[in-house]
Amino acid sequence: MNIQLTPAARTRMQQFLDTHPAAAGVRFGVRKTGCSGYAYVVDIAERVAANDQVIEQDGVKLVIDESSLSFVDGTEIDFARQGLNSAFVFRNPNVTGECGCGESFTVG
Repeated sequence: MNIQLTPAARTRMQQFLDTHPAAAGVRFGVRKTGCSGYAYVVDIAERVAANDQVIEQDGVKLVIDESSLSFVDGTEIDFARQGLNSAFVFRNPNVTGECGCGESFTVG
C-alpha cells in the first residue's frame, strides 16, 4: 500500500487530530456517490476496525478500510488553498474519469 501525504496535507490532518486527541487517526477511503461513481472520504477515525489498514507517515495515522484499498493505492494527498477555499487534493493513478463538477470519479 502506497499513499503519500504532502507536507501541507500532513499539517492539515495533524490540525484535525489535535482537536480530537482520542482519535485513532484520519480515516481515508472512498464511498459510492455522485455522477461518476465514487467520492473520497477524509474524516476522523474514532477507532480501527479489524478490516482496516493503518499507514503512518510523519506521525499522522491514515486508517483505510479494506474495501477502499484498491481504489486509493498510489494516491498522493495534498491540501490546497485558493482564495477563500481550501480542500484536500487527490492525485490518484487509478482514476480513469471524473465528473464535470470534480466531486466524484471512476476507476478502470
